[in-house]
Amino acid sequence: MIALFGIVILALIYRAIMPPPPKMCGSPKGPPITAPRVKLSDGRYLAYKENGVPRDLAKHKFVFIHGFDCVRHDVALLTTISPEVMQSLGIYIVSIDRPGYGESDPHPKRTPKTLALDIEELADHLELGSKFYVIGFSMGGQAVWGLLKYIPHRLAGAILLTPVTNYWWGSFPTNLTKETYYEQLVQDQWTLRISHYLPWLTYWWNTQTWFPASSVAQCSDDILFEQDRLLMPVFDSYQSKYRDLVRQQGEYESIHRDLMIGFGTWEFDPMELENPFPNGEGSVHIWQGDEDGHVPVKLQRFLAKKLPWVHYHEMKGGGHMFPWAERMGDKVMKTFLLGEPFDYKCK
Repeated sequence: MIALFGIVILALIYRAIMPPPPKMCGSPKGPPITAPRVKLSDGRYLAYKENGVPRDLAKHKFVFIHGFDCVRHDVALLTTISPEVMQSLGIYIVSIDRPGYGESDPHPKRTPKTLALDIEELADHLELGSKFYVIGFSMGGQAVWGLLKYIPHRLAGAILLTPVTNYWWGSFPTNLTKETYYEQLVQDQWTLRISHYLPWLTYWWNTQTWFPASSVAQCSDDILFEQDRLLMPVFDSYQSKYRDLVRQQGEYESIHRDLMIGFGTWEFDPMELENPFPNGEGSVHIWQGDEDGHVPVKLQRFLAKKLPWVHYHEMKGGGHMFPWAERMGDKVMKTFLLGEPFDYKCK
């Protein structure tokens, strides 16, 4: 009887911690396929969306990597780049659904390297040329470090918009990571601890109802400062049209996988990367707000000092959602492509 009781308890625990299989797009019980998709070399499909001027007329071709809990439609900057700037600079942007999001097949073994290689395959399929630009927002900005590590020879330049930092990257001083880590909400401290140290409990932690889990996944406004409180309604009104697409294949291979990768143990330290453009043939820019409740500005400042070849732009009063601020897209693109001074003031 005791043995049977133990088996029942173990079965309940197993059921609680094991995520359900994803509902893959195009499968009998999965969501429909509505987006163009590229078939990758391992058989997975990557969904994408083309924006801006026609690809064959573009002077500057970008691949955009979306952030946490978003999809290919959520292209930061796109709504704040004017048609005049888009046309005059010949900007083409192809945005993707990262694996597990939207209509891109999940990748249970996803890493920063596999995503970089996925994007390289996409670029080859779409014939973007020997070199192309990349833009990453938030968790997508963090992913750009993987491209700079694994396919730097394919990049013409890179824009990182408030890229997420990992408290466990080795170059960060312990006192700095400890300080910024404990400035987070307690629920987020626990979420990241589990994602890093006990990733097999990530699904359970983010679906249990006893304790509050990730404030970001719950779209809490407790971590928002002034600019983000003003811009979140703008972002929400835009994203509401695609909200159901984001996690339609399941939370585990989308937002949970993001947490495990973003805050897991990386096989390289971004702060040890070498300049991919030693002869000035391209550039890497980071934009960061000093009132970002998602990404600690202190860590971003340290990272920028460790990488003197990165052009670092810090905005006073800027929050995490600054790409949706009026005319921000024009300002960023003119700075990145034309070398104009970035003088945007959030306050």
